[in-house]
Amino acid sequence: MVYCDGLENRCAGNRTGGSNPSPSAIKEKHEMRDYLSIIIAVVIASVVFALLWRQGAFLRLSGYFHETKDELWKCTWPTWDELMGSTAVVIVSVGVLGGFTMGVDYLVTVVMHYIV
Repeated sequence: MVYCDGLENRCAGNRTGGSNPSPSAIKEKHEMRDYLSIIIAVVIASVVFALLWRQGAFLRLSGYFHETKDELWKCTWPTWDELMGSTAVVIVSVGVLGGFTMGVDYLVTVVMHYIV
């Protein structure tokens, strides 16, 4: 085999031989494909950003956040004791509902076992 400038010359099954790219040249070709997809994605994202900017979508989004902040200031928030009480009610309710579901599932399983 003869190596010359990144090309590997070898007989590729024919009389004239062949010139095949070296592994490093193949790797560079694949890396360019990776960069090309990244470049295309950046260009598409830039075009979408520019279109949204021109349509004023970012101003509307900013206005939405400002209005949401104003509305949240108007809300009445629970005290610590109310929060702890509500949390306890939710935990007990989930436990009771889970136990009920397990009980009904067990009964249906037993009944189905005797029927089938």
